Amino acid sequence: MPDIPIPLQDFPLAARVVAWQRCHGRSSLPWQHQRDPYRVWLSEIMLQQTQVATVLAYYPRFLERLPDVAALAAAPADEVLSLWSGLGYYSRARNLHRCAQVVMAEHGGRFPSTAQALAELPGIGRSTAAAIAAFCHDERAAILDGNVKRVLTRVLGFGDDLASAASERQLWAHATALLPAAGADMPAYTQGLMDLGATLCVSRRPACPGCPLADLCVARREGQPEAYPVKTRKLKRSRRENWWLWLVHEGAVWLQQRPAQGIWAGLWSLPLLDDEAAVLQAAAALGLAGETALELQPAIDHALTHLDWRLHPRRAVLKRPADPGAVLGPGRWVSADGLTAIGLPAPLRKLLAG
Repeated sequence: MPDIPIPLQDFPLAARVVAWQRCHGRSSLPWQHQRDPYRVWLSEIMLQQTQVATVLAYYPRFLERLPDVAALAAAPADEVLSLWSGLGYYSRARNLHRCAQVVMAEHGGRFPSTAQALAELPGIGRSTAAAIAAFCHDERAAILDGNVKRVLTRVLGFGDDLASAASERQLWAHATALLPAAGADMPAYTQGLMDLGATLCVSRRPACPGCPLADLCVARREGQPEAYPVKTRKLKRSRRENWWLWLVHEGAVWLQQRPAQGIWAGLWSLPLLDDEAAVLQAAAALGLAGETALELQPAIDHALTHLDWRLHPRRAVLKRPADPGAVLGPGRWVSADGLTAIGLPAPLRKLLAG
């Protein structure tokens, strides 16, 4: 990192961020301007790796059904996953459910008030814990999500490789040194960093002229803001192809619950088969006569963080009662009305909605 002529604790970043946020930052989001840890925590978990515009559609619906931590803890896992369906990264929903149960069982239904204690709960990392503590209790705690890493590495010219744990620790130390001295500014400062990263200091083509930190920013001075942050370790993507056997009987569809670990863990899915030959074999065992009994459906391309997945649905109507479980393994018939009460992967919910 280039030398900064004054100590980080005297660097005027915090005051600039607070003033900018109060004048220009986002101020009408439904989880802002409140001290309820449950609502702040829910928003922070939903916003991980998800755009604000998407979360705005899910957040009120989730709160309507599960308005507090007690309701979430008592809800069936299927209901939680159903409310989450379409947000992706479903481990967040499972951890959310688990965390609520721990808060009820071990903390009397009240979230801990410090970032350190919050970070010990399931699914709450250091940055999320700091955000909750800052917003709800004015705690002087640093956040370091993806947006904030981008802002701070650019302003400081921090070119160390964040694939290294030591470099990550160093950036955490810088983030802590840059915090406002007074706790009362913590909500505006925390929100301001998030807002800068989401609206101006974006990954590509950052809007530097409108940034309150432009004259302090090393990356802008170098003329290469998009070079930060530095992280050499890249996620390796793979490709996969599977076939869905879409069985329908009297308006109900046969679904199977995915294993507790892996892709779509705990969600309900059509039977997932390795190739079309396996589909034809299963169809024959169910008394469906040849390929003509299977309606060809357009392939679905679904992108996950690490995987490009092509799914081939094959639809068949069973005109007489049958037990697909004997051929395909455990599952159950679910009516059209029942689909809203269980967790389904987004591409399947879209497919079944027609």
